[in-house]
Amino acid sequence: MEDTKTTNNEDYSPGFSSLHQERSDPEPSCVSLRSDGSMGHPVHFNSGDTKIDLSSVHPKRSKPEFSCVSLRSDGSMGHPVHFNSGDTQTDLSSFHQKRSDPELSCVSMRSDGSMGHPVHFKCREKQTNLRQNLINAFRSNLLKKFECLYEGTAEQGNPTLLNEIYTELYITESESGEISHEHEVRQIETQSRRSATEDTAIKCRDIFTPLPGQNKAIRTVLTKGVAGIGKTVSVQKFILDWAEQKENQDVQLIFPLPFREINLMKDKTLSLSDLLQLFFPQTKEMEISSDKYKVLFIFDGLDECRLSLDFQSAVRLCDVSESASVDVLLTNLIVGNLLPSALIWITSRPAAADLVPSECVHRVTEVRGFNDPQKEEYFSKRISDQSLANTIISHLKSSRSLYIMCHIPVFCWISATVLEKMLSEAETAEIPKTLTQMYTHFLILQTNNKHQKDYEEKVTDEDMILKLGKVAFQQLMKGNLIFYEEDLRECGIDVAEASVYSGLCTQIFREEFGLYQGKVFSFVHLSIQEHLAALYVHLSCINHNRYEFEEINKQNLWSKVRDYLYLNSSQPVPLSELHQRAVNEALQCKNGHLDLFLRFLLGQSVESHQILLQGLMKMKSKSIQNNKTVEYIKKKIRTIDSPEKSINLFHCLNELGDHSLEEEIQQYLKSGTLNEAKLSSSQWSAVVFVLLTSEKKLEEFDINEFVAGNNKTEKLFIFKKLLPVIRECRSVQLSNCGLTDEGCAVLVSALRSNPEHLRELNLSENKLRDSVTLLTALLEDPHCKLEKLGLSDCGLTEEGCAALASALISNPEHLRELNLSENKLGDSVTLFSALLEDPFCQLEKLWLIDCGLTDEGCVALASALISNPEHLGYLDLSWNKLSKSTGKLFSVMKDNPHFKLNTFFF
Repeated sequence: MEDTKTTNNEDYSPGFSSLHQERSDPEPSCVSLRSDGSMGHPVHFNSGDTKIDLSSVHPKRSKPEFSCVSLRSDGSMGHPVHFNSGDTQTDLSSFHQKRSDPELSCVSMRSDGSMGHPVHFKCREKQTNLRQNLINAFRSNLLKKFECLYEGTAEQGNPTLLNEIYTELYITESESGEISHEHEVRQIETQSRRSATEDTAIKCRDIFTPLPGQNKAIRTVLTKGVAGIGKTVSVQKFILDWAEQKENQDVQLIFPLPFREINLMKDKTLSLSDLLQLFFPQTKEMEISSDKYKVLFIFDGLDECRLSLDFQSAVRLCDVSESASVDVLLTNLIVGNLLPSALIWITSRPAAADLVPSECVHRVTEVRGFNDPQKEEYFSKRISDQSLANTIISHLKSSRSLYIMCHIPVFCWISATVLEKMLSEAETAEIPKTLTQMYTHFLILQTNNKHQKDYEEKVTDEDMILKLGKVAFQQLMKGNLIFYEEDLRECGIDVAEASVYSGLCTQIFREEFGLYQGKVFSFVHLSIQEHLAALYVHLSCINHNRYEFEEINKQNLWSKVRDYLYLNSSQPVPLSELHQRAVNEALQCKNGHLDLFLRFLLGQSVESHQILLQGLMKMKSKSIQNNKTVEYIKKKIRTIDSPEKSINLFHCLNELGDHSLEEEIQQYLKSGTLNEAKLSSSQWSAVVFVLLTSEKKLEEFDINEFVAGNNKTEKLFIFKKLLPVIRECRSVQLSNCGLTDEGCAVLVSALRSNPEHLRELNLSENKLRDSVTLLTALLEDPHCKLEKLGLSDCGLTEEGCAALASALISNPEHLRELNLSENKLGDSVTLFSALLEDPFCQLEKLWLIDCGLTDEGCVALASALISNPEHLGYLDLSWNKLSKSTGKLFSVMKDNPHFKLNTFFF
């Protein structure tokens, strides 16, 4: 990594600002000896001088290099110590360790003989030691704060040494990109199907280190990742390694400033120095500035920020002692107006990552959680009984939905907590196989933990869970992960008893103390909040005949009348109607943030789950029939256009215990008769779900495996239905399927969401014509690693050829095979000569069969090959009316050992 330490060339030995503070002798002797021996003018310093400004001594000298010579009172010469202009710290604690004489004078020997200033090593040594002591004390405080991992609450949770349990997370370099509109769990499910070998993994400790071949200094890093994926733990590990002096020792001070605590100061006006002193009182004795310390600011949880971060503001701050609002301080620090040499690390959930402009960020990384080997490593570290750990891993693998969720470290912790107890104590209860079952068992376990502690019983378990659920539901509908005292009061929770509430659900509800201004509350993970919210809505309907969605949405007149009749009669509110409303609410959400909530809500109504809940709270006896809900969901699957929303509805069917559609498709897949079956729209959605949740990695998609014959209309229909599958395949075969401009645009958009994964794309026999220009967005993407491209018989025009050639030239390093046969290219083929002669072009096979080539175009190709003969080994020019001399030109190349061309058809 490039050294980001700033050097002030005018400071000959930085850090000498407080010399002579303890000297009472007003007339120390300092002699400057010129190289010719002439004497410079002596300069006298009074004992009251606390700062020495060297900038006016020889102001024309930009890189002074001098030696300081210590002269004893008897005139004997000590050993010289050399100071370079780049030195920002000088540790003199070991210099002349055997010398007992406390009164040292310093002689500066300059080439021009001018008089230097006297420097007293005792004072310098004291200052250096003081400075190092402050850093050590600061380091020690961070060590104590970050050495333990609290999986749950800091007060009731069980602390574990982070180094004992830490499992390296899978972190990659990423692009800012478009914001995904899927629920974060769906994003995890998508990532789980992608091979980890295609990205360059970045160790947490190397977050500021450029990758090989990257010649750039990295000042600001933005790390994104879904909730609970391990961003905060990565920050904690980075700080702990630094505090233990293992890694990143070029950084002298680290300031962790979580947004959830900074939020408490959003109305304050203060300087950066004041802000740091509030968070880190030790900094009162430090002078934080660019030339004093190399510092790192860590802003964790940008998605939790409640400040107005205006990066277009004209307010410019350059002085750490200048006061402003906290949001102005932060934006100036991130932009680089304040402390431009300071390193900045920001973490965020993906949806909020664009709050910081891309021009302010030098690197974007993504935490992808645990890959499959890391999952097993976590359970092996977390559970000391290795036989039990292996049993837990095997059980999780048996449920695809649970094993996929284990990409999230927090879910691994939840699963380990539940399964370790259930399997080690040989409980008779059914081992959880769905998300709802797992989270409800976790809730019961933590509630039982409360009964083992000495808490004064002020509320019943049911009341407590309902109040927590109300907070969870209201904040979920508002899109909040964190909340404050007023949010609790709105739900009837006495803030003074918050610790009792968190004690009841020990590791579910986390209370974090910020500064003295107040308390910050959150659930350990978004999924726990969603589960409690769903439980609250379910119980409100079952026990209190109340539809909670009506509190959020405006009701029409009929809804109000109907609900009034329900609430004022003995007739229970139909649960199936609540389910239908919830399904509609989730489908209308553009960002999918109710998808997991919906899964949990439906899972609550299964009969076996109702029995489980009876052990937790009183419930009114109610016969629940889910047939109407199942049929309603299947109807929605048939009618909605979004494959992504269909996938979540299939997860909902799984929670309800209905696997009928999946089982039908599995039979077709096993018999190999899928392309002969006449499937309905909902069955095709089931195909998508089955393929995407299969343990087998998706490698190749061939449209002909799903439809018999050449019915282009049917192929195009299936293409659109199976787009989520296509997006995850390395090889995509879509020949002769009637792709139009619209279809081509949809395909490119899907493939661009995962460009580094695709290796082969065959679009032959689709009359693309100018539509091929739509492909350029994919081909030009620097992350695109396409190796094989088939565009034969696509009716390419000269405009399309020009766009295609330009795109390939902009990213020539990966393509190995290109088939342009049966396109009437004519002289347009010369557009590809620039690609062939590019020194970075790695093309090995080129098909130009029946392209109407002219001798002139082929000569241009030959000329390109002469300039770059090392790669192309296969060339097919068949069925082009070319002269024999042109053919002989390529034949000569074939026989020449300097050319790679060994297969040539003419």
